[in-house]
Amino acid sequence: MGNLLELLALLWFFACWMGYTLYSRRRAADRSCLSNTLDLYREDWMRVMLRRTNRIADASVVGNLERNGAFFASSCLLILAGIITALGYTSQAMEVFATLPFSTAPSREIWELRLVTLLVVFVYAFFKFTWSMRMYNFVSVMIGSAPLADDSKISPAAREAFARSAGNICNLAGDAFNLGLRSYYYALAVVAWFFSPIAFIVASTVVVIVLYRREFCSDALGALRSGKVFEEPLPGKADPASKPN
Repeated sequence: MGNLLELLALLWFFACWMGYTLYSRRRAADRSCLSNTLDLYREDWMRVMLRRTNRIADASVVGNLERNGAFFASSCLLILAGIITALGYTSQAMEVFATLPFSTAPSREIWELRLVTLLVVFVYAFFKFTWSMRMYNFVSVMIGSAPLADDSKISPAAREAFARSAGNICNLAGDAFNLGLRSYYYALAVVAWFFSPIAFIVASTVVVIVLYRREFCSDALGALRSGKVFEEPLPGKADPASKPN
């Protein structure tokens, strides 16, 4: 019965993780959220960049964003090293956690399953952060190859196409970083599993609630939306991103 509860808690965790990822992606198509609002700002950023003669500030911003991903990616490697080390000292680690209040003593197999789950979460986060870093590197290259502001040979349509392309790459990089950052939230839920499977289930649910509120109902979203003027949609063509929360 105990092992069944452990497995049910693990299934609930993956259901929360994958379910919310799919839900937030689909929900963003018809409701304003941090993701689709920042997409608009990034595209505007690329359009403004094309009008500048000096683009050092733009390159600096991209470099800062890339360094954020590098920081979290390197943190993932340190955490992964610690988890792999803990797998080699399972008995000692179990004895330490057994002395903590409200903790239960699971079997060795369940304990190792908990560590492997935590390992999977941070491996996933590492790949997302490194992919985000690489795409910000693409953005740096695009800024370096962007048409000059005073180049009359480049048509407005070509500039708009370039801005949209650079903005899309920047959006993909931001989305990958966001998914990696979410993994840290889910990792905290896995930490609760070391105390009990019930705590794991509760923590997984709380993480989803926190992520939803920050993505769709936060004050930051309201501030970002208030900083843009959304044009009235054409008759029969509603603008999903402009719907209020």
